[in-house]
Amino acid sequence: MATYKKITKIVVYVLTVLLIIAAFLFWPINTDGKLVETDKKLAEGKAAFLAQKDTSGTSKKPNIIILLADDLGKYDISLYGGKLTPTPQIDSLAASGVTFTDGYVSSSICSPSRAGLITGRYQERFGHEYQPGDRYPKNNLEYYAFKYLIKTDNWKLNSKIEYPNDASIATQGLPKSEITFADLAKKQGYSTGIIGKWHLGHNKGFFPLDRGFDYHYGFYQAFSLFAPEDDNPDIINHHHKDFTDKTIWGKGRVGIGQIRRDSTIIDEKAYLTEKFAEEAEAFIDKNKTKPFLLYVPFNAPHTPFQVRKKYYDRFPNVKDENKRVYFAMISALDDAIGRIREKVKKEGLEENTLIFFASDNGGADYTFATTNAPLKGGKFSHFEGGVNVPFALSWKGKIKPHTIYKTPVSTLDIFSTIAAVTHSGLPKDRIYDGVNLVDVVNNNKVAHKDLYWRSGDAKAIRSGDWKLIISGITHEKWLYDLSKDKSETTDLAAKNPEKVKELQTALQNWEKGLIKPLWPNLTYYEFDFGKQKYFVDL
Repeated sequence: MATYKKITKIVVYVLTVLLIIAAFLFWPINTDGKLVETDKKLAEGKAAFLAQKDTSGTSKKPNIIILLADDLGKYDISLYGGKLTPTPQIDSLAASGVTFTDGYVSSSICSPSRAGLITGRYQERFGHEYQPGDRYPKNNLEYYAFKYLIKTDNWKLNSKIEYPNDASIATQGLPKSEITFADLAKKQGYSTGIIGKWHLGHNKGFFPLDRGFDYHYGFYQAFSLFAPEDDNPDIINHHHKDFTDKTIWGKGRVGIGQIRRDSTIIDEKAYLTEKFAEEAEAFIDKNKTKPFLLYVPFNAPHTPFQVRKKYYDRFPNVKDENKRVYFAMISALDDAIGRIREKVKKEGLEENTLIFFASDNGGADYTFATTNAPLKGGKFSHFEGGVNVPFALSWKGKIKPHTIYKTPVSTLDIFSTIAAVTHSGLPKDRIYDGVNLVDVVNNNKVAHKDLYWRSGDAKAIRSGDWKLIISGITHEKWLYDLSKDKSETTDLAAKNPEKVKELQTALQNWEKGLIKPLWPNLTYYEFDFGKQKYFVDL
């Protein structure tokens, strides 16, 4: 009897412990129901500005096309002397206008970079500092499994917090109080379209059709499959080992990764890079008799690595399949850009069409298909490999062919240039950070004295030829003279404490005009430069 009682006691104890462990593991942790609120004052200012009538009196308004690559490194293309992937169409576009030798993005990661580009304002001014979340850990089991059991390589999980719940997540996206370049153009009577990747919010109020675009073909997510993953012999599929790649292949055409025409889900079979070119041609054809703005944010050459065999066959001498598929994807992107430009020419619109080309950030060196060399670092980092990108502008008759502009410009300038050429004006209730590139290039002005970056504790400033980078978590600082050291190999911080102090003060003054991030970041990325550790919040 005593033995039975003892066993019962042990069983009860074990069950109690297991219940406590289960309760701990499955206890909800995403309990923050705080909704991201719209800045009412800015929202009112936006409504008042967009309600203003077009008083420019301009009869012939230029068409505008913005071509954006995704994770395309500066030296992945032949425009900047890259030897691995010939890009004759991109090179031709730049040769017909201006090539920017020092083109920068306002962030080294997709969504914040696009938020800056589409608004002409540092995205930190309105809290779009991190990637919007579509999924956070729901309980301790998910959190600790992600932290300790899943191999996440350089992606690291931040300390546990109360994560946004589903209702809160639904309010993440480009703040509704912000004015997009599509809003500007639409105000001036333009037809507006976006064809490609959105990644600025995937709930009602944040869709492209809610943000100034008349037409959308593409997907809302950060990624989608370029083609269905099946046994199609025409498509080469290459998988990577990192955990993000597994997620992308698994979720590629699910939910917000599905292809949509406006709000209708499309069962698209065509290779997306080519399909986006086809859609762009159709949009131009439909709107060729009236002014239009067309934004084409390609998802190439972002993962997943998929390409049609005809592009793959262009690189028979590349033995590394990973690189071969990557180069082929860039070649397909180049062809697509050529098709869009050819359509503009065919319709006789070349002299009345302003075309921008850029990448949203540097190459994703974690794929091992690119290194961004001779630049340091890559996507996510504030070193040159992450923020110094390919950038060109073409406008026949308005910008002299073969122009080379050698001082820093930013993709923030795209918005300001559109505002200038459409004569839309700008509201006075908010700060804009860009310049009119047509004016700057034609009059050889200096576009920017200083450029800034911030992602949590990771910050940077370029002032003239000086560049200061700060990893707040490790309290490390790096100072470079880019006029002599574009590869950021020689840290001059110890020898120039006064310059470090000066640039830190400039950064702090800039930060006074920013607000706190509107949503938390789940992860950070760890760069390992030998003895140096550099962390960036994502």
